[in-house]
Amino acid sequence: MQLSNEDRKQILEGFIEIFTRIANKEYQKRVWIEGRGPECDDFDDTACDFFGECDSIIENYKDFGITDNQHHLLVKFRNEFGAFSDRNYWSPEFIDTPEWEKITEMAKEVLEAFHFHKK
Repeated sequence: MQLSNEDRKQILEGFIEIFTRIANKEYQKRVWIEGRGPECDDFDDTACDFFGECDSIIENYKDFGITDNQHHLLVKFRNEFGAFSDRNYWSPEFIDTPEWEKITEMAKEVLEAFHFHKK
């Protein structure tokens, strides 16, 4: 099925929105750890959402209007986040670690590179 430009734009926006969850430690503590909404989310949901879209977007990045620099940041993030999520799965144990801090900072870099501001 051929995607329209509008479909690709919506898919990319939804994908980049995932980075707002990864970059925001207050959100993580409130939603992932304390379970306070209104959002219903956890680390596993966020990781599944990310990896569910990641490879097809990275492989077809030109179709999504992603620049080479943005592509490089996404690949770097995917590799770091993948390695991290393979070793960690319960947010109360890792949320205050230097390794997670690095991931959140990388997510902020991606958001900045895509000029993304949550509506």
